[in-house]
Amino acid sequence: MITIEVAYATPARQLILTLEVPEGTTLDQAVRQSGIVEHFPEIDLEDYKAGIWSKLEKKPSERALNDGDRIEIYRPLIIDPKEARRNRAEKNNP
Repeated sequence: MITIEVAYATPARQLILTLEVPEGTTLDQAVRQSGIVEHFPEIDLEDYKAGIWSKLEKKPSERALNDGDRIEIYRPLIIDPKEARRNRAEKNNP
């Protein structure tokens, strides 16, 4: 068995769940086993982005976990980062 964490955060709340899973468990399997969706029903397990220690994982169903890994589930962007920078620049330089 290995120990891993599954993390998710909204602007109002964050949660980190610690799990023990068998060696060979994939990122996707761990997210599903964690029960995180019970706490955050807005997470769509059919279409979500996740990574390990801030590094996006492109194939979560194939990525086997290591002891101590922290899975981070990412929320969709509300606004494109370039657009957000442009808006801030316009606001600061009328």
